[in-house]
Amino acid sequence: MSSKLGSMSTVALGSLTAILAFTWPLFIGAQSINQAAIAQGIFIAFMPALLILLLIEFGSGKLDSKRLAILGVLIALNSVVRLLGAGVSGIETAFFLIILGAYVFGPGFGFILGSGSLFVSALLGAGVGPWLPFQMMAAGLVGIGAGCLRSIELAGRDPRGLLAIYAAIASFAYGALMTMWNWPFLAGVGGSLAYLAGAPIGENLARFLTYEIFTGGLIWDLGRAITTVILITLTGKVLLSTLGRAATKALFVK
Repeated sequence: MSSKLGSMSTVALGSLTAILAFTWPLFIGAQSINQAAIAQGIFIAFMPALLILLLIEFGSGKLDSKRLAILGVLIALNSVVRLLGAGVSGIETAFFLIILGAYVFGPGFGFILGSGSLFVSALLGAGVGPWLPFQMMAAGLVGIGAGCLRSIELAGRDPRGLLAIYAAIASFAYGALMTMWNWPFLAGVGGSLAYLAGAPIGENLARFLTYEIFTGGLIWDLGRAITTVILITLTGKVLLSTLGRAATKALFVK
């Protein structure tokens, strides 16, 4: 019980820290763009350390050969699947498998599946850059959220409806987080779309939403949401059944 509680605490703390890292413009009243750059640099340096910490927590003593094999296969498969749509008019093919896998195997597995998929796909050709740790963490958060949906009792109902709703929300949340951390630099200084250092959270949120609307960020996120929902609807029944049998054999679930 204490080990499970410790893992849950690590998930909660890691998720909160990651969200704060992404949304730093709302909480750090940097008075100049240089101060904001320093704050951003700290978070970029801290993100890989947080990823390593969480991976050690989830991986230490919790993944035997069967579970590690399942995780490796899903990461490899999802990394290739992502290359089929990443960066094309908002079409994103990676998140449906992250959500389905996390729902079956749990939030810790979902975190590693999400972050690992984006890391491997980046090495395969999706692109490596300073944004990669943030992509990995954001995808990991999507996996954690999907894994937590297991606690919702569906009374024998098909979970695809619940997962589709979550997929739509998570798609927009992922896009917002990925834009938020770099928003002060993308929008420049001055104007109604720019980050206003030291302004109230509500005002900067309104400015950020305006930025998302006028730059087409919401349209891009809509493409991700539509793609993920369609893929979950079409493949969810078969994949959930297949992954469920694999989880039972690997003793993930009783």
